[in-house]
Amino acid sequence: MTDGFPAPVAVANTLLAATVTRVAELAGKLGRDPNQVFDLRRLSEASGVPADVVRSLLDGRPAGEPDLQTRFLQRLDLLRRTRVKPNGRRYTQQEIADGAAMSRQQAGALINGDRRPTMEHCDAIQRFFGVHAGFLTAHDADALTDALQRTEQQLLQDFAGRARETAPAPAASTGDPLARLLQNHGVRGIAWRAAQLPSDKHRDKVTEWLDMLLESVKPNES
Repeated sequence: MTDGFPAPVAVANTLLAATVTRVAELAGKLGRDPNQVFDLRRLSEASGVPADVVRSLLDGRPAGEPDLQTRFLQRLDLLRRTRVKPNGRRYTQQEIADGAAMSRQQAGALINGDRRPTMEHCDAIQRFFGVHAGFLTAHDADALTDALQRTEQQLLQDFAGRARETAPAPAASTGDPLARLLQNHGVRGIAWRAAQLPSDKHRDKVTEWLDMLLESVKPNES
């Protein structure tokens, strides 16, 4: 679509709740401080969702949902405040325009809310600021879920590293560290959770994370 966004689609918060539970369980196994794992400022910057809305969503409370234009402006403002130049200054409208391959007038109209962005505008701005696809447009609950899933991915990698560090010598009878990792985290649980995901896109993420785990626990080649 080139004239604007399609109508927003409601996102079930059950996926967010399940992700919060998994992250909390992993953090507990690793002995991580929940206040750091669920730090509101960090999650806000990672998701683009305002910190007060992050707090409400984590508490399971409804937080409302801004329309797509408001959401775009909120998240673009957050990007300009948090993704700054090496000297600590914000990118100017001209720099954003040049980096996103648009005119300064277009960039100014988007930043000031005088023009509705197209998906092409969003993709270009997201690439300029180095954030993932959908950062500027995702539903609040979906955006927070995605940020927490990236936290979960990091925790799983840390969990794999701990399993590798504490693994006995290869000749021991306890077997492969990956097998122990999956056993400890629950192979059946992983498979069941993957089956509950709403789309192939989400299941592809699970596959990608497991591939990363496979690489992280492979024994070093001599």
